Amino acid sequence: MKPIRVGRLEIGGGSPLALIAGPCVIESEEKTMEIAGYLKDLTGKLGIPFIFKASYDKANRTSRDGYRGPGLTRGLAILKKVREAFDIPVLSDVHRFEEIDPAARDLDVLQIPALLCRQTDFVTEVARKARAVNIKKGQFLAPWDVAHVLEKAAAAGNTNLLLTERGVSFGYNNLVVDFRAFPILRKTGYPVIFDATHSVQLPGGAGRASGGDRQMVPGLARAAVAAGVDGLFFEVHPDPERALCDGPNSLSLDSLPALLSSLKKIDAVVRENRD
Repeated sequence: MKPIRVGRLEIGGGSPLALIAGPCVIESEEKTMEIAGYLKDLTGKLGIPFIFKASYDKANRTSRDGYRGPGLTRGLAILKKVREAFDIPVLSDVHRFEEIDPAARDLDVLQIPALLCRQTDFVTEVARKARAVNIKKGQFLAPWDVAHVLEKAAAAGNTNLLLTERGVSFGYNNLVVDFRAFPILRKTGYPVIFDATHSVQLPGGAGRASGGDRQMVPGLARAAVAAGVDGLFFEVHPDPERALCDGPNSLSLDSLPALLSSLKKIDAVVRENRD
């Protein structure tokens, strides 16, 4: 596998386990900076390549009343400040064509949401404009179907691609992770990320919002690292019970040091014995 570059980072190709993490959505500049600073310090101490993630506009809320974030202009300004203040790459998801140009100017990675990964024109345009692209695998796709999504992006001239597994629809309001998917996805030649927190989401499971089961995140993350993923994706928050979006499946910041330390140890063993 050839590694991809995100800023000065390399992901995949034998590089150490990477982390994409941050709050589901930007709640305020102060809180975003607080979380980014904490994650920068922690991953620096542990030697984990780190990309900060937060959404400026969550367009795919269950309810029209769900908190969406500060919007494109203000949100990108905050993410740009994070990037410059902490010297870390930043990622956010784009949902509309008109967001692509400004997001590509200010962000290191543009993320294609799972529900949009089959939209050919959108995938092509994001790939054409972005430095790097994180493609979320749709909850409705078999792992081998993702090859077609990657081909669309590569045909636009961008092979700086990450592929993220986030669970598969399993009956109503539930997702399941099939660990057979990871070696299948890695055969595409692109780094594979496991979104452990969205994989325990219960879409629409709380009525007018999504539910979740964050206690399952550590076990799934350890299993995914043992299965050979190249990175992990966590939504995190200082107080998940008060988070404005995806709180039930978000991890608390204070749970991360022990979890990341254990995941790093598993990754080291896997990389020593990788075929």
